[in-house]
Formats: sequence, structure tokens, C-alpha cells
Amino acid sequence: MSKYKVNLKINNIPIEVEEGTTILDAARELNFNIPTLCHHDDLCVAGNCRVCVVEQKGAWTLPAACATPVSEGMEIQTNSLKVRQARKHIVELLLSEHNADCTKCFKNGYCELQDMSNDYRIGDHVFLDLVKDKDKQADISSPSIEKDDSKCIRCQRCVRTCASMQYVSALTVANKGNEMRISTFLDKPMNDVVCTNCGQCINRCPTASLTERNYIDEVFDAIYDPKKFVVVETAPATRVAIGEEFGMEPGTRVTGKMVTALRRLGVDKVLDTDFTADLTIIEEGHELLQRLKDALVDGKEVALPMLTSCSPGWIKFQEHLYPDLLDNLSTCKSPQQMFGPLAKTYYAERINKNPADMVVVSVMPCTAKKFEAERPEMRGSGYKDVDYVITTRELGRMIRQAGIDFEKLEDEKYDKILGESSGAAVIFGNTGGVMEAALRTAYELVTGREVPFAGLNVKPVRGMEGVKEASVKIKDVKPEWSFLEGVELNVAIAHGLTNAKILMDKIKAGEANHHFIEIMACPGGCIGGGGQPMPTNMEIRKKRAAGIYEEDEGLPLRKSHENPEVTAIYESFLHEPLGHKSHDLLHTHYTPRKRH
Repeated sequence: MSKYKVNLKINNIPIEVEEGTTILDAARELNFNIPTLCHHDDLCVAGNCRVCVVEQKGAWTLPAACATPVSEGMEIQTNSLKVRQARKHIVELLLSEHNADCTKCFKNGYCELQDMSNDYRIGDHVFLDLVKDKDKQADISSPSIEKDDSKCIRCQRCVRTCASMQYVSALTVANKGNEMRISTFLDKPMNDVVCTNCGQCINRCPTASLTERNYIDEVFDAIYDPKKFVVVETAPATRVAIGEEFGMEPGTRVTGKMVTALRRLGVDKVLDTDFTADLTIIEEGHELLQRLKDALVDGKEVALPMLTSCSPGWIKFQEHLYPDLLDNLSTCKSPQQMFGPLAKTYYAERINKNPADMVVVSVMPCTAKKFEAERPEMRGSGYKDVDYVITTRELGRMIRQAGIDFEKLEDEKYDKILGESSGAAVIFGNTGGVMEAALRTAYELVTGREVPFAGLNVKPVRGMEGVKEASVKIKDVKPEWSFLEGVELNVAIAHGLTNAKILMDKIKAGEANHHFIEIMACPGGCIGGGGQPMPTNMEIRKKRAAGIYEEDEGLPLRKSHENPEVTAIYESFLHEPLGHKSHDLLHTHYTPRKRH
């Protein structure tokens, strides 16, 4: 049923829009940009900051454009004298209690409040300076997220993100009036509350009140140290996003330029997390098949459905909220954490390097990866497996600091041994990608035939729906897999932790009939990670996802089990999936955590 149409005028220009459209969205259709600070396309309407006020003919007050629906005959002015003065005073009030050390700020040049101040050229101090009354001591207790209340404008984007998108509520509003601030449970440090470190709050914070913990200097120090051998691994989602840091279109594939830039920064070897994504599929696929065999043949009590374990934000979410279902998690480490111990064992042996002198740096779209690298379980090599994790944004900053003209770089290839990968590994960057990669390999492993989807594209598991479900009928299997003959393999995919909760509640209630479930903490999967370039919204995430699928289809190898380097590492080092060495280096356990 179509909606009613509403006629109105914005800046004296007639427009017809659907009933329920906000003034903000109607103005956008006419290419009028109404500034906002609390509004975000991913979040519910709030109307907190009032920067988006407009003048409505016949109204006594200035309505907030983001929270006011259009009505028939409405006449709106977005830039009248009254509006301009109101906006200017609102921005001045925000600045009066904002720690505006812009030239030293991590988000200098990327701050929405700074941009707005530049637009309105706020110069005079009309209002009292209240910054001195704020605590300027930032909370750096978390290895992933830094919280600086002196830069908070109380727009509450972070609160809405954490509550509605992620179902965590690590951040909340405390006190009222001029005492109101964004706090945590019992005002505890960020590292001591139920926080998944996903960084979605960072991606939506308009200032530098919330930022990722910065490890740029530590990485540069390692590069400068002649005694250190620096190895960098890059995640699949970084290659379709790093270009945005240099003004390129979202989704632009710049894999070769990224490799070249890292070499020019001075690192010793540039390798690919996609290699260990392929390895993850082999280990995880065999683990799923082993669980199915135990259940269907041996009649054992087996934790099904099996849940993916690639997303550290999702892992910590489950440790806090569903510790009774930890046995359902795959024991596989994430690709990042598989790479670390292999780099300091297998790779170190092959290139004749002392692992004590190696520094492994990962470039990730995810702030939770910083926390993951610090987990005490991640010492399989006898050393800290991954020494430093930097985000896509941090790598962009390093490239700019080095004076590298990114767009003019030639394409170079990854180094050998841990640098070969397949298209199945690349699609790990998208929601549904792990599932699709697993199906490409598992189906062919048990039947000897390719997965029955055109061009290997398992489209039922793709897309931006919050929860997706699909099934694959297994038939004409190899003799050794006869117990799977006729099985309808049921799978599900969720991205965003609120959607994850939907599936987890079904499992807990005994209502899930799935065998395998993929869960990613961030919207869209890793392409929407908390360390990706800003801004982020659905349109940008779709462009990045399209770039990932283009990369997959353009590669000569598109199945994890056909990666020759994966075959070689099993022949010479790991010997077999789920074997003793794989168990020591590539698998882990999880930790039940408090809910409060």
C-alpha cells in the first residue's frame, strides 16, 4: 500500500514527499544540507543537539528538522536570519564546554563539530568557558577504546548505538541538566564494564570523545629499530576501505596500492590475513563435519549449532551474555590470531628469523581486534602472537605522515609463504562471507562437486538483512561421508549484536534447527567495522561489500581448499586439520565473564 503524498515548500521551492518523511530528509531531496550532530542514518531519531533547527511559517518555535515530520502546506526556511542566529548560538554553547585542542586532537580534520565551527566561523567567546569544570583525564583503560569526556557534546549517538544496534549498553546517560554526561555502569573504567570493544560508538561519535587506542608510534618505533623484523598482515575489509582515507570512492579496490604503501613505510614483509582466513575455513569446516559425525553416527551429545568465532566483538558479547552456550562456539581462532603464531613458528623457520626479534602488526577494520591480541590465550607461539593492531584509519594516518601519495602508487603483490589467498578468504570481509566460504569448501569436500550455486556465488547468505537463513541439501556424497547423505544443512547469518541476540535466544529456547551459524559484531560484517574510515552508513557499507565481491570474482582461486600455500603448510608443518599442532597453534578456549 503506497503512502500518502505531502506537499510543502522548502526555501520557497515546492516538493512532494511521502507522508512520514522528516524535514531533514525532504530538504536533502532538494539538495539543501541541514547540519546535524546527534542525527545518524543508522540510528533512531533523537533531536538532542538542536543544530538542525529550521524556521516553520506560523510556528512560535524552531523545530528540529531531524525529528519533525512534514505536513501538508508546510513552509520551511533552512537558512533564515533566525535560524542562522540560533544555530550559531547552539554551536557556541557546545564549544563553551568542549575541550577544543583541535591541533593536537586525534580527529583533527575528521571532526563534525570542527567542521560545523568552520562553517559558522565561531570567533568571539559569547558564553562562559566551562571546559575547566570538565575532567580532562581520558579513560585509556581499554586496549581498544579511549574515552575523553572533555570532548563530549552529549549528543548520545554512542548511547543509542550501544543500546539499539549492539544490545550492550556499556554507555549510558548519567545525571540531568548541566550535570548530564555519558557514563558507564557505576562509572567504572571502560575495561571493567560489559563492553565488546566493537568500536561502533567510535564510528558515530561526532567529536573525539570516543576514539580507538592509537598504536601508530609503537609500530613506527618497531620499523625504525634495526633489530626488529616487522611483518604486517592485512585484513580483507581494509582493501576496499583504505582508499576512502585519501578521498577515493567507498568500495574502491586498492589492494596493490596498500601493499606498496606498507613497503614504503619500511616494513620488512607484507603478508595477507586472507591466507589464514583460508586456513580457518579448513579447520572450521572439519570441526563442523566432526561435530555432525559425532551427533549423527556416534550419538554423542554435541553442541550444535556450531557458531563462528572470527569476530572478537561477538565472542566477548557471548562470554558476557551467553556463557552457558560457549561450547557452541568453534574453537578456531580468528584469522588474525591464526596468523600470529604461524608467523612466529612456521614462517620464522622458513625465513630463518628468531621469533623473539619479530614484530607482527595487523591492519584491521576492527577495534575489538586490539583487545583480542591482548587476550592471555593468544600466546600459542610462545610469544605474544600479534604485537600491535592498527585500524584502517590508523594506517591511513601513517601513510599521510610518511608523505606517501597513495593514489599515485603502483600495485604490488603480497610477499610469499603467508601471502597467497583465495576469493573465499576475501569475502570474509562481508556478512555471510564466512558462511559462503565454508559452504564452498565443505560441500565439495563431502561430495566432490562444487556447491550448487551459479558461479560459486551463494546468494542466499548475502545481503544486509539483519538475520538470514538458508539450507543446502547434501546428496550423492563420497563413501566416507555417507552419514551426511540426504541431510538438509541449515545455516543462519546475523550481523550486529542485536541481531545476534535474536538467534542466541532461539538457541537457548531450543527453537533453532540450524547446524551452523555465522555471527559478526558489526553492521555489514567487517566492512562496517569500528576501525573503518568515517563516515559510515548503509550506502557506504553496500559499496564496500560490492568491492569485496568484485575482488573475489576477479581472483584465479575462489575456494580455500585450493590455495596451494594452505596445502603446503599442512604437508610440511600442520600435517592434518584438527591435528595436534593445529590444536596448539590455531585453536583456543573462551572465558565466561560477568554480565554486570
